[in-house]
Amino acid sequence: MAAAALILGGVLLVVLLNNTLTENVEVAADLRAEDVVALLEGGVEPDRISIDRDEDSLVQILDDAGAVIAASPQLSGLRAIAKLRPEQARTLELADTDQPDPYRVVALSTQNGDYLVLVARSLEPVRESAAVLTRGLLVGLPLLIILIAVITWVVTGKALRPVESIRAQVAAINGNQLSKRVPEPESNDEIARLARTMNAMLERLEHSRDRQRRFVSDASHELRSPIATIRHQLETAMAHPGSSSLDDLAPDLLAENQRMQQLVSDLLLLARTDEDTAHHKRHPVDLDDILLAEAIRIRSLGIGQVNEIVVDTTGVSAGQTIGDAGQLSRLVRNLVDNAVRHARSRMWLALRADSGRLRLTVSDDGDGVAEADATRIFDRFARLDNSRTRETGGAGLGLAIVAEVARAHGGSVHVEPMHGEPRTNGSDGTQRIGARFVVDLPAASD
Repeated sequence: MAAAALILGGVLLVVLLNNTLTENVEVAADLRAEDVVALLEGGVEPDRISIDRDEDSLVQILDDAGAVIAASPQLSGLRAIAKLRPEQARTLELADTDQPDPYRVVALSTQNGDYLVLVARSLEPVRESAAVLTRGLLVGLPLLIILIAVITWVVTGKALRPVESIRAQVAAINGNQLSKRVPEPESNDEIARLARTMNAMLERLEHSRDRQRRFVSDASHELRSPIATIRHQLETAMAHPGSSSLDDLAPDLLAENQRMQQLVSDLLLLARTDEDTAHHKRHPVDLDDILLAEAIRIRSLGIGQVNEIVVDTTGVSAGQTIGDAGQLSRLVRNLVDNAVRHARSRMWLALRADSGRLRLTVSDDGDGVAEADATRIFDRFARLDNSRTRETGGAGLGLAIVAEVARAHGGSVHVEPMHGEPRTNGSDGTQRIGARFVVDLPAASD
């Protein structure tokens, strides 16, 4: 591209120089013609006008019939060198003369039209200047193109050397070496930003891999417990046939089976949210209906009577989002079940719309969540100290499912203290500020 631009520029330069010098020659001829016309109009006879042999211009004076009545010595005895109208110019070679070079000829007449003055000036200086420039360009342009090519090769190679380092490092990274990072240049240019972006991507991949490994390890551990319990009970029954009956084994085996079924169901749901398969079956979902249905479910189970927990739904207003109704129902149920498990006497369900977003909250008056655990509780298989037993705390997937479902639906979830709700006293006489789980989701457009 540089070579093409330079060659084109050289051609244009030669053409422009030739045109400019030709115009200068024509201007000089015009000035000489004006001088002669001024003398003729001043009354000087044509044969008395001084025309030197040594001057650069060749002059002919024609009468109104077109006959030559005066001329430069070089044109003596010749007919008119060109047939031109007044104020016309032309480039031509002079016939019947010893002047081999082309000339620029201009014509100018007197006001009364009695005389026509022809002035010719040689274009040899124009040709020589253009030839000198052309020779210079023929030598200089190739050298300049070679110089540009070398500089471009060196500078581009130096500039792209960090890219090669990044490429080589990325090529050497495999699934077991995601902790490696590509070198980041000290400059703040596009290559440095590329390196930072690559490192950020590697960090995300490493985090995802570690998360999957922990997930597989925790899932294996959680599934091993009920399987081992079922096997132990069956082996004991087989070793001692008379010590237990089917009626004795059935409740324990059924409980372990149900716990394992729930765990597998939770794992499958998390896998589906990771793959974002819910994106293909999203429909308008009324979150207020889901909240009210959960409140009815809790009250119908008699939990409110046994634990004296009051479910407050006065803060539930209409709200609709786009998503998977089953997954959103699971999100709400997990939050409600968590609140029931930790509430002392009261829980609140609320939903409101604001600026195209929905704010769904599930609150309780329990002991709340420590600030250090506010993020960790949404990790998979995370259990707080007061809920580590599998019988009461579950597998630690409930809130992780809430976080994943919210993320899959373009939202988020966090926990905060209930500063806005009235404080209640627990059975031990201490004040409970509880916890509020807040889910932010996009509202369905009208």
